[in-house]
Amino acid sequence: MKINPSIFCLIILVTLVTSACNDEFLDRIPLGELNNETYWNSESSLEIYNNGIYNEAGDNTQYYFLLGYSGAAWSSAYYGMPWEDCMSDNGAPKDPDLDRYQIIATGKYIVPSNPNNRGWKWGLLRRINFFLDNYDKTPISEEVKSQYAGEARLFRAWFYFDKVKHFGDVPWIAKPLETNSEELNASRDPRSMVMSHVLEDINYAIEHLPPQWSISEEVRFDRWVALALKARLALYEGTYQKYHNLGGDANKWFQEAANAAEELMTDGPFSLYSTGDPLNDYNHLFRQLDLGSISETIAYRKYLTGVLGHRYVGYQRAKAHGLTKDLVEDYLCTDGKPIQLSTMYKGDEDLRDVFSNRDPRLRQTALHPEDSDKYLLLKDYNTGAYPRFPGMTGAFKTTTGYTMIKYFDVSDLLKGFGNEENDAFLFRLGEVFLNFAEAKAELGTLTQDDLDKSINQLRDRVGMPHLTMDVEMDPKYTDSDLPAVLVEIRRERRIELAYEGFRYDDLMRWRMGEKLENRVLGMRIEGDIETLYPGADIKTTEVDGKKYIDVYQGSQFETRTFDPQKHYLFPIANSVIAQNPNIKQNPGW
Repeated sequence: MKINPSIFCLIILVTLVTSACNDEFLDRIPLGELNNETYWNSESSLEIYNNGIYNEAGDNTQYYFLLGYSGAAWSSAYYGMPWEDCMSDNGAPKDPDLDRYQIIATGKYIVPSNPNNRGWKWGLLRRINFFLDNYDKTPISEEVKSQYAGEARLFRAWFYFDKVKHFGDVPWIAKPLETNSEELNASRDPRSMVMSHVLEDINYAIEHLPPQWSISEEVRFDRWVALALKARLALYEGTYQKYHNLGGDANKWFQEAANAAEELMTDGPFSLYSTGDPLNDYNHLFRQLDLGSISETIAYRKYLTGVLGHRYVGYQRAKAHGLTKDLVEDYLCTDGKPIQLSTMYKGDEDLRDVFSNRDPRLRQTALHPEDSDKYLLLKDYNTGAYPRFPGMTGAFKTTTGYTMIKYFDVSDLLKGFGNEENDAFLFRLGEVFLNFAEAKAELGTLTQDDLDKSINQLRDRVGMPHLTMDVEMDPKYTDSDLPAVLVEIRRERRIELAYEGFRYDDLMRWRMGEKLENRVLGMRIEGDIETLYPGADIKTTEVDGKKYIDVYQGSQFETRTFDPQKHYLFPIANSVIAQNPNIKQNPGW
């Protein structure tokens, strides 16, 4: 069953709990509108209460793990899973609304005065814990009650996973706090302890959530979502522990990730989306009005004109950004070899050559010069020079020459502000395949059969050669000190999940943050820029005797630093520490 948490957007009127929230340490507002003695009287009570958990978790101005294309049309300009790649080495934005990502990518982030939307916000946790402290009063069967408890504990696991990713050690709170609770002055608990509780929560959810809810066809997270979340968070924690030398049992987490992913792959009712069209299927997957009808969908965020629309496609067209040279060069040639090893690579002197004989996902993610009619169909784009850079007239500008077209859909764009309704993935089977293969490789138990039922299914969709256990090492990654097959699994992850919001987290868990210090380059340009692209506001730099767009040359983001003693975690807001001195700041901040 494909899960659509559309209670984010179907205007469910939940008046049982106050929407007021203290954004500093832990929410201290009593749940005063709920009569705790009489409320818990039926299954409907549990269902309606948990609807409020979905709604609050989907508020991107507060929390940051159910992004989609954002929770409001206006915020599509800078919130959303595709924009997350703009703070990694995948994307290169040059728009004031997207500066927030480059501030992080370039090491210019400062300690905020108050918690922001990635920050130390705990109101959702109190809502979850209040439910878990009271649901058992309901006079219905233990089995049904446990399903709703599993739903709440899935959200608590996801909430804490997000907090640990951002801050490392955090207070573990398992009960609703009041204004006089001692825990309001609690210190931070060790990451290892918190993640142990997260594992308990997600295991409980897997054990008790149904594979399909009987009360609804599509609106609730089920057992398959819990397995997908477990595979994601366990892989993250295992790699973070291993590559950051935390001294924990990384292999335990890798095994948990592999087992959860394999169970979902084997027993779940999902299959990879494919119509047998390798030149279009990958792109089509991300331009769907109803992801609930797609076999690859495990969970998604629903958008509906007149109820909750977004404007991501409009802002995608309006805001200058582009794929980086580093990302583009990671796409294999059609013989399955990297560009430094393949005789099929034609070089980058001409933009068309960059796309020639390459993994079809490249041409379905970045705009080929001959595909503007196919993907854009916009009169103001199809005139003048190509690509179109900042400073030139017209829309759909690129900072790198590699225009991002994944997600772009003209029919959705033309619906207007707040009316776009293409859906957004939260979990899809393609990610589960990648989590499985990486976990098995980290365990040292990866086999060719494992590759064939995961990575090679992704390659089959786009007609690429299979990955084998004896793959040759890409010269680009010879200094990585990793097995060649793990290098290729990581490459596959970068390509398959490009602009889905994973890359920054991946760099952090692999302890590869120093990659963010590299100059951000774009396409090759030989010749006079003003003659080739009149009015273009771009500069070039020379690399090995060739000239490439140097995206941030002369800007505030030209100097890029990454301090490994500091930047793997986010800072805690000053107001949080002022309110509770037992909360100590992260190192370096």
